[in-house]
Amino acid sequence: MNHELIKAVSSLTDLSLPDDSSREQAELLLAQFINDLILHDFSRLIGLLYRVDVSENRLKDLLTTHSETDAGLIIARMIIERQEEKLKSRQNYKSEFPNDGEERW
Repeated sequence: MNHELIKAVSSLTDLSLPDDSSREQAELLLAQFINDLILHDFSRLIGLLYRVDVSENRLKDLLTTHSETDAGLIIARMIIERQEEKLKSRQNYKSEFPNDGEERW
């Protein structure tokens, strides 16, 4: 997993993900954190999902269709996917509008 993504996920969750984490390691650590929130601080989980902008409909659908899969892992994957989308969007925006020191408006 790239450094920017690890940094983004770590800052959202206050987790200290190792810089050299693989995607699987990050998903597992995040899933453990999510499962703890499910059990002990559900309102914080809802706030996190809102901040990350996880699709509520997609989440409900995945939890329903994959009921045998750990809910924390499903949510962790969705958070990581959403953060990847945001990073790609920022990179695309930067390449379309390079900052050459001039104001554009």
